Amino acid sequence: MGGTAWRAGVLTLMLTLVPALPEAAVAGPSTVLTEWPTWPEIFRVITLRDYNTRVVVIGATLLGAAAGLVGTFLLLRKRALLSDALSHATLPGIAIAFILMTLRGGEGKNFLGLITGAAIFSVLGTASVILIQRHSRLKDDAALGIVLSAYFGLGIALLGIATRMEAGNAAGLTAFIYGKTASMLFMDAVLIAATALTAAVFCILFFKEFTLICFDGEYAAAQGWPVTRLDFLMMSLAVVVTVIGLQAVGLILVVALLIIPPAAARFWTHDLRRMLWLSGLFGAAAGFAGSGLSALTANLPAGAIIVLTASAVFLVSMILGSARGLLKTSLERYRLKRKIARENLLRAMYEWIESCSTDRDAAACVRRAIPFEAMLARRSWTSAEVRRTFRHLAADGLVRPTPPDAYAPTTEGWEAARRVVRNHRLWEAYLIARADIAPGQVDWGADEIEHILDPEMIESLEKMLPQGPGGAFPESPHPIGPHRGDV
Repeated sequence: MGGTAWRAGVLTLMLTLVPALPEAAVAGPSTVLTEWPTWPEIFRVITLRDYNTRVVVIGATLLGAAAGLVGTFLLLRKRALLSDALSHATLPGIAIAFILMTLRGGEGKNFLGLITGAAIFSVLGTASVILIQRHSRLKDDAALGIVLSAYFGLGIALLGIATRMEAGNAAGLTAFIYGKTASMLFMDAVLIAATALTAAVFCILFFKEFTLICFDGEYAAAQGWPVTRLDFLMMSLAVVVTVIGLQAVGLILVVALLIIPPAAARFWTHDLRRMLWLSGLFGAAAGFAGSGLSALTANLPAGAIIVLTASAVFLVSMILGSARGLLKTSLERYRLKRKIARENLLRAMYEWIESCSTDRDAAACVRRAIPFEAMLARRSWTSAEVRRTFRHLAADGLVRPTPPDAYAPTTEGWEAARRVVRNHRLWEAYLIARADIAPGQVDWGADEIEHILDPEMIESLEKMLPQGPGGAFPESPHPIGPHRGDV
């Protein structure tokens, strides 16, 4: 009896904490789980056999392409948050347009009227941000936060009024907040196609001008370019794409289509043209895959799936990107760190041999065998780091172990050490001659730069020497001895 009462109490508590379980969950697992699509169904979606699927997928794909193209310049212009404020500012425009059209006895949910109101208020929102930035001491992020929250709050209030009107509940205005891709009509897809074509044409025609103001707006203004008008044109394209994308992904998620594809494309290239087209391709792929997955599985919101697909592309790009991916940059950082350690040890070996003159080290100097402890004392590196670096040098044939605990440079190692020391001293000479740095202070500065000098820079530095290129080996401008420094 007591056990039954305890179980009943636990069940009552669970029902209290979770009061609104879906009916499907209560009915049993067979009504909750959705069957996986079959291969014929997948093929049917990919080949766009069904009319509704064809309209939705093509519309979402073109929207993603347009957003990717325009978003590239927004990202480089550092206007990512501005596009977020722009999208949220559309909500009061949608609500006011619906109210006015309903009061005039028209069709309150006329799509063209709603997006016209959205476009007007997105421009007002952008103008509000610019006005606050130019005529107040607030920073950009504060101005964006104020405008975004104010316009969105106004939109929610007006939306509440609109939904209480006679035709308000049937208008489906909340679809503009979360998106409703499945309701896309043929004319909507045509409008998106025209927008995508317009965005592509303007991005091609004004590629040079947009590139200039994205990378150096002050220089463009100094050269006489109409920066304000170009900025207005760029933001106008963003407004058009945002307004057109409201029905597909909603005002909350449309900013993702503007920012995520170009952010993903930036991991793959350093060339702006390639980044532009990769961004359009990634946006189109996200639109195609997201709307296709939504069509295959019931109760999956297409807008959210499109954004999640774009996020997956971004994640893969961030890790595997051939230009700035985490794997590539981590590998390059490891290689540079290993190169610095090798060159620092080679320079330490050369300087030890160059400076050793005591009777105790005379025999070692003659045969160029450098004691391990002598290298360990020259820098603030650990014993494990020095031994690991010596192993790397030995594996490359630059040093050879010499009993009892010493290392001697090979012919190739000696030449490599001479090149490293020469580059170091060339840069020291430059710092003394051009930067007016005292000879006793140049060692650290040269140590930071010598590892990244390219052949052209070395040739320029050699011309500074009195004997010219190919002259005598430069001497150290400061005494050489055991010192401590960074590895």
